[in-house]
Amino acid sequence: MANQDSAPHWLSITGKALPHLDLPNGMPGRCRNIKDFEFLNHLGEGTYGVVHRAHDHKTSKIVALKQVRIFDSDRGNGIPITALREISILKSLRHNNVVNVLDVAVGTELDDVYMVMEYAEQDLANLLDHAKVKYSESEIKCLMKQLLEGLEYLHKHDIIHRDIKMSNLLLTAKGVLKIADFGMAREYSPRPLTPGVVTVWYRAPELLLSANRYTTAVDLWSAGCIMGELIIQLPLLPGESELEQFALIVKLLGSPSDKIWPKMRLLPGIYDRGRTAVTEEAPVGTGRARYIPPPIGAQRENMLERRLVGQTKETIRLINEMLTFDPERRISAGDALRQRYFTRDMPPPQRPELIQTFPEIRNEEKGVGGAETGLKRKGKEAGGYVFDFGDDFGVRKRHRQLERRD
Repeated sequence: MANQDSAPHWLSITGKALPHLDLPNGMPGRCRNIKDFEFLNHLGEGTYGVVHRAHDHKTSKIVALKQVRIFDSDRGNGIPITALREISILKSLRHNNVVNVLDVAVGTELDDVYMVMEYAEQDLANLLDHAKVKYSESEIKCLMKQLLEGLEYLHKHDIIHRDIKMSNLLLTAKGVLKIADFGMAREYSPRPLTPGVVTVWYRAPELLLSANRYTTAVDLWSAGCIMGELIIQLPLLPGESELEQFALIVKLLGSPSDKIWPKMRLLPGIYDRGRTAVTEEAPVGTGRARYIPPPIGAQRENMLERRLVGQTKETIRLINEMLTFDPERRISAGDALRQRYFTRDMPPPQRPELIQTFPEIRNEEKGVGGAETGLKRKGKEAGGYVFDFGDDFGVRKRHRQLERRD
């Protein structure tokens, strides 16, 4: 008789369910049993998984367990390709600023699959929204340096994250930033890709205009939005739709032109799901969504310096380099790290271990198996591995609604 404590035979990673993966700890091709872990409390959830904080009995470490979400349409078809892709990508990466997948754990059911990930105490969305953290200039430099170092590593390995946002940037108790949630990540390819990626607030203009061939530059636009948000403690471009988002970009940076973005006119435009085209073949109420031109306007002045009043010229210069309309002229992560903002501008980046840290409010009480009644709001506010919550507060409530819609 097979050992009841071993992982079920059907989920060998070298088998059909999870191909081409190699696990550490002397267990090539085999998964851990979920019984090895004690569930402590629920951390967050999103489109592709639910995350719990857990205790690993074998290593005595605290880890994050991200349960792979099996949609009804996928039941009976094995593990979703989104989960396989995320596991495969993360298993191939090793960098201090990229969250590490330690193992894969399984239960007795085919849809009971978890990614075992290193644990980080906070995420930047929670720290800004709940703890109301105001980072100093040197601390912002430290965080941005770590983000760009992580992106430089990903991009050198031809990985586009495609969902850089505050809640996907984790922070450990030692001040180390970790890029997380690779459910949308893809290897760069010249083949067409979907433009409907990245939460609207952090979405590059070429994606808003429905470009289906894009590069790692989309992650740098998101990084520019992150840097602005860290400075003003509010989202830099909080649009509620693709149309409004593009209008906010123009209002902040000025109107794009053929001179600064020659290929803009070649893009389809903003895909408007809510508008119907009225034609003879499609009368009112029967038309389909269509592409519409972007609201370019006639604003010539870049307002970023006014929006970030009091910031140094090097700060404004770097954000402008990341928020460049033309993706072919947008700065790369490596070049951004070599800017005077990091190398010469004072003060220098703070050391990670000296960055402000805060108590983990979400972990004051223990839930069983992630079903902690009375702690639901507290867990969501505290963050850590927060993905798409639906009933948050303040501006983040609209943020979560946008994430679900897009």
